Amino acid sequence: MATDKRIRILAIDDEQAILEWLSLLLSREGFDVRTAGSARRGDEIFRTLKPDVVITDLRLPDLDGLELVRRFRQVNESVEVLVLTGHGSVPSAVAAMKWGAFSYLEKPIAPDALLAILDKALERRKLRSENEQLKRQLEGPFRLANIIGKSRRMHDLLELVANVATSDANILIQGENGTGKELIANALHANSKRARAPFIKINCAAIPKDLIESELFGYRKGAFTGASQDKDGLLELAEGGSLLLDEIGEMPPYLQTKLLRVLQEREYRPVGSDRVVHVDFRLICATNIDVEAALREGTLREDLYFRINTIALKVPPLRERTEDIPLLCEFFLEKYRQRHGRQVKGIAAPAYHVLIRHRWPGNVRELENVIERGVLVSKGPEITVGDLPDEMREPALSNADFVIPAHRTLAEIEKHAILQTLQRTNWNKQEAAQILGLYRPTLYSKMRKHNIQDMSRAATARRASASA
Repeated sequence: MATDKRIRILAIDDEQAILEWLSLLLSREGFDVRTAGSARRGDEIFRTLKPDVVITDLRLPDLDGLELVRRFRQVNESVEVLVLTGHGSVPSAVAAMKWGAFSYLEKPIAPDALLAILDKALERRKLRSENEQLKRQLEGPFRLANIIGKSRRMHDLLELVANVATSDANILIQGENGTGKELIANALHANSKRARAPFIKINCAAIPKDLIESELFGYRKGAFTGASQDKDGLLELAEGGSLLLDEIGEMPPYLQTKLLRVLQEREYRPVGSDRVVHVDFRLICATNIDVEAALREGTLREDLYFRINTIALKVPPLRERTEDIPLLCEFFLEKYRQRHGRQVKGIAAPAYHVLIRHRWPGNVRELENVIERGVLVSKGPEITVGDLPDEMREPALSNADFVIPAHRTLAEIEKHAILQTLQRTNWNKQEAAQILGLYRPTLYSKMRKHNIQDMSRAATARRASASA
């Protein structure tokens, strides 16, 4: 198992043969392995090595293995502990999991099974670490609400948000429903010079077209039937702050003209009033429409578009950033586990496979609903495939799905599937393994079996030699 930074593993067992077997197996997979034949020696190494994973026997000559699990987890909550024992029992397994052990394994255990469980433990540790890093970022100077993403596209988007937030430039946020356009708008306002002033939001698609004008500009008593008293418009309420016009493409064309005049002159008259209202606000617009089509059809005025499009922020759909799905799943799992008081601790690998391959027409909002549903209906410690919505379990085939080549052996078909998946994920082994329903050690083994060269490493090596 190749890693950018060598994972440190501490193995504790009073049987020298077991320690030698673990050391040989794990070292061959690229891990930095240290061993100890007693609890006392293991505790000493633990405090200096600061391992990522501990594999410990349950029965040790100088201390009970459960007490060792408790100590390690108290010192470092992020360490994953695998309990390996030849004297398994239900009470000891329950106790080990209670003290925070990731898994409870009985000797003898097959190498592939151990590596598979180790890979899951490391994946959980990685997700927890990334979540903590994101929490620190959200608490820092650029507090970007609940926007979560480690993909390159989201990294570039959030970097642009941070760069333009302090300006007064008009912003147009484009993206499909459920991608998080409002979260981006919240982040822009929260990190702007106007953060202490009001942030007024209006959804142009949710208000009848004949009422949008009076909502935006306000009106004078008696201006129309039902206007029993003066009312300030949302433009006036946003004074000194920010105004979000969500679904700007749904605004009637005549109102678009009036809004353009306000942006140019920074003043307007409420409906039925002679009073001139001077305004100072930062405009943020959001839309899910095809802007080019709207401009051609005339539903979005070109002059208004150029005025509101000083900075364009395009939020990618979830299907184009699948590497963010595990991190989002972990975030929503923790959120709804706490909210609903459930003991669901993770998502089973086959369920992850379904989540990764799903096309997510509802984007992050749909994923959040799916995870909340899974937390509520799950009967065990993990969300399984059976806990997912029916329509997700048998997705329709698309033109982009894998097609079995004709006249090929089973081995050739397997190689073709692995190679195609690696290419589609830009040689991201973690994502490819999830799509294929494999553990990463198994994927690496099959890559060696089929002599599949890691092209991302080859490209890196070529760049290094060229610069030498």
